[in-house]
Amino acid sequence: MKLKSISTAIALSAIGVGFSHIAYTQTPTAQPAQLTQEVTVLRAQGSSGLEKFLNNHAAELKNPSPQIRQALDKLCQQRDCYASKLYWYTDIEQAKAAAKASNKPILSLRLLGNLDQDLSCANSRFFRVALYPNAEISQFLRDRYILHWESVRPVPKVTVDFGDGRKLERTLTGNSIHYILDSSGVPVDAIPGLYGPQAFLRQLVAGEKAVKEYTNLQGVARESFLRDYHRQQLASTQSQWRADLAKLGIKNPPRLVEITNSNETPSAPVAGTLAVSKMRVESPLLRNINGATSNQTALQEITDAATWQKIAQRYTADAKLDNNSVALIKNKRFSGNKADNLPRVVSNFETAMALDTVRNEYTLHSQIHQWFMQENATNNVKTLNEKVYSELFLTPSSDPWLGLMSTDSYSAIDNDGIRN
Repeated sequence: MKLKSISTAIALSAIGVGFSHIAYTQTPTAQPAQLTQEVTVLRAQGSSGLEKFLNNHAAELKNPSPQIRQALDKLCQQRDCYASKLYWYTDIEQAKAAAKASNKPILSLRLLGNLDQDLSCANSRFFRVALYPNAEISQFLRDRYILHWESVRPVPKVTVDFGDGRKLERTLTGNSIHYILDSSGVPVDAIPGLYGPQAFLRQLVAGEKAVKEYTNLQGVARESFLRDYHRQQLASTQSQWRADLAKLGIKNPPRLVEITNSNETPSAPVAGTLAVSKMRVESPLLRNINGATSNQTALQEITDAATWQKIAQRYTADAKLDNNSVALIKNKRFSGNKADNLPRVVSNFETAMALDTVRNEYTLHSQIHQWFMQENATNNVKTLNEKVYSELFLTPSSDPWLGLMSTDSYSAIDNDGIRN
């Protein structure tokens, strides 16, 4: 799909809230138990249960307490659900049943860690801030998709103890991907890594349309449709790529990540260059953990930041955060503190997100299109996901250390710091 910024006209229907209001006493001692019971009942009712909760607690959600936020996170199975108001399945069979009943496609997220926890992998955290709370995206997802997430593996975490009571907690490495599935769970497309809100919305719109066309076909016609669809998408992407280079007067294209069949395990810093936004958060820690200088040359070669940034500047509108996302950033970063540098934080994040968008679309998504054209392990989401994490994200399941354990450097720590 073209990255060119265009206005997308979408007829968004309002969600009905015609549920009967249930009165709940709000005494400090009774509320937690009542909320837990309410969440247990409503969680089993799917997205309609979420709407009932939102209706029951409409007044409280104008300024939600920690208890209300926690209850809503459990109901939605997503951190900061008060901002997105999205219901997520964590069982793919339940998601498929809901998709068949509603005649909707499935948006299935794969991530490191869990979506309902603060310290999931970096890109999934960015989704929760930049994409899911976005007013247009949130509405479109509620109306047009069934949502599902699944953890690929636990996310590596590191705690820096400063020795004076202060601690810094972060996650390391890992990437995330959204799969667009039909109601039986067959992959039709995938959105790798972080995209800006408008670019992500265009992918959702195109994905829903593709699933509808795919579903209306049978047998060989379906396979032919997928090949043709991804051939057209790749041709469109390549055409836009050439137009970008011509517009900017770039004669030599940037160095792209080479997809090889090498048995060498990629290092975490190299894998980290695939996601610019998360790399800015993780790279200082990665450099100190690995301690190897050999990766720095590879990092510079793969990134070629100056050229990519010129291209990304053409798509800054795609990465513009809406008011809901900015408010969430303010609440999470500056809660109780002055937010004088909020505009700069937002601007820097948008710049990194624009860079992620073009790199993901031109490199990772292009490779996925090719796989679909070749019918290369794309008819099963588990098989496709294994291929994505191994060959695109460079974090294969065969490497238990996710590139964080270097065999070429010396740490002077017993057993290189490995503890079982």
